Amino acid sequence: MEQALWDLTGKAAGLPVYKLLGGPLRDRIRVYGGAGGYTPEEAAKSAVACVQKGYTALKTGVYFQRPARIIESPAFVEQVVNIFTAMSEAVGKEINIAIDFHGAISPQTAALLIKALEPYQPMFVEEPVQCQNVDVLADLARKTHIPIAAGERIFTKWGFRELLEKRAVSILQPDLSHAGGIFECRLIAGMAESYYAGIAPHCPLGPIALASCLQLDASIPNFLAQEQGSLGVGYLKNPFVVEKGYIELPKDPGLGIELDEEALADKITADDWINPQAYDPEDGSVTDW
Repeated sequence: MEQALWDLTGKAAGLPVYKLLGGPLRDRIRVYGGAGGYTPEEAAKSAVACVQKGYTALKTGVYFQRPARIIESPAFVEQVVNIFTAMSEAVGKEINIAIDFHGAISPQTAALLIKALEPYQPMFVEEPVQCQNVDVLADLARKTHIPIAAGERIFTKWGFRELLEKRAVSILQPDLSHAGGIFECRLIAGMAESYYAGIAPHCPLGPIALASCLQLDASIPNFLAQEQGSLGVGYLKNPFVVEKGYIELPKDPGLGIELDEEALADKITADDWINPQAYDPEDGSVTDW
């Protein structure tokens, strides 16, 4: 709702939302793609394909044949490092690669993985442990020079205040669709700026959510990179295009997008989607992905 109101206001005023927020600080928005695989070969191939699509920054995950245990084996740590190394070697040192633990790794194993990954300089380590575990996040952050990121499951400026005050992260990842909208996230970005922290908004959602993020990204000085799950092909009349790692700043009023009603017609149906249910194959316990 909040994003829709910004869109309406911008269209009424004939201005992009970023101009209503004070004006753009950049002409292009850096975005990153997703890559990975369960073997070094799969991961390397995926990373190269992502770069060929125009990305200069990627994000991968912790890949293994089973979920991580509380205390992991040397083989687990070695495979994660080997996969990350294969991706880095395949695309070269000019490409940034972040790694997302998705809050599914224990503090004990997270510490091992971060230490092992340090020589390969990840862009950032995302949610090395559950983001509500702020004191442990802070402990991990103080033990490494790799930037720690979190925030997709934190809501409103009050939730982010503790992360900043305890120096638990140096990259905040608010999701505009979950953390109060464009203006609330503008306030969060201002808080982060006073702590010299960067902003990399979370957005695995659709192109409307991405369009909202781009408006915020344009108007804050501490923007790092933008996650995206859909550039709008089959949804927008003019989908976003990634060139040399960036999306050109939309110039049209409001959120700068127009829905393609004809393309959307076959997508507006009863939603029978079911969230994947993940279980540990060894003992049947519920796991995060």
